[in-house]
Amino acid sequence: MTVTTDFWPHCGYHALERDAQGGLVPTAGYVRWLLARPELALVPESCAAEIALHESLVAAPFRSVAADELAALADSDARDNYAVFLRFRDALHRAGTLEAYYLQLMRGGAIDVPAVFIDALVQAVLRHLLNDCQDAQEARAAEMLFRPQRITRQGGQMLAGDRDTLDMLNETAGLGHMGRLLLESGALQPRIDMQVLGPDNAVQYWQSKQSHRFLLDLTHELTQDLSHGLTFKLTRARSGLNALARVLERWVAHFLGVRVRIEPVHQITDTAWRWHVGLDVDATALLNDLYQGEAVDAERMQHLVSLFTLTFDNPADMRADVAGKPVYLGLATDAQGVVRIKPQNLLLNLPLASAV
Repeated sequence: MTVTTDFWPHCGYHALERDAQGGLVPTAGYVRWLLARPELALVPESCAAEIALHESLVAAPFRSVAADELAALADSDARDNYAVFLRFRDALHRAGTLEAYYLQLMRGGAIDVPAVFIDALVQAVLRHLLNDCQDAQEARAAEMLFRPQRITRQGGQMLAGDRDTLDMLNETAGLGHMGRLLLESGALQPRIDMQVLGPDNAVQYWQSKQSHRFLLDLTHELTQDLSHGLTFKLTRARSGLNALARVLERWVAHFLGVRVRIEPVHQITDTAWRWHVGLDVDATALLNDLYQGEAVDAERMQHLVSLFTLTFDNPADMRADVAGKPVYLGLATDAQGVVRIKPQNLLLNLPLASAV
């Protein structure tokens, strides 16, 4: 299928420019896009000083803002929001590209930037990496890197749904405040209107302005019961886990300049594994405990969504003491069944031969 529509149309991607190395350069247009986000957009309660500041930044997005201009804002939350935004804007401008800023931020220790700005950068970079993508599952899997996912198991399938979208539909049935009132009164029954993404509705994903309403099937294999008590496991070539693996490969290649191959696996059978990376906080803790020989109970193991092996195309890109060995990756939910991927983990924790 040839993609003829612009997926993720509201991520600010088209306001960015590309440098000679393929990095994304922040522009005045991109800063204007950030200013239009709900966190910074003007509201009816905005005071005259805030309106003047906002309009001046829209006109000249990179202009300096004096301390007394911020102090003039009547609302303390607005003052704090603009101070954080201006610090973020200036650091992004100094870095030169979104990628350089992201790496500097993640390598710098304490992160003093709101998650909404970081997620916006990640989405823009992924939109750039997927510009030639023809696989809707890969695009949907990429959403997992900047939007938390709620994992459910239904009829032998493991499904990932956008957490915020699912919560909104549960709370309002997609009808806003009126829907919430109807649900609370019992006049309306909750209804989740989400489709599992597949070949039959891939075109709808590309064209949808609400792509977050598609579920991603993360089932790695299906177990089919046969006669005489036998079972047969069928590996799903079209599992969303494979799509996620392809996205992570692109992510590593773009930031670190090394080619890797990532594959979903059922278990780690290597009794002497050398290196692992958790793709989220819970998977990191789980893999650390397993690596150190700590007992992990069955309930906690149920939080594991998948394991992966990562191999380098060129073993010389790895540290000499682990060259040729696989790196094991893990993906897990928290206690509430939510996955929050930390894509920086793959950039900071791989056993590279030299700093990138």
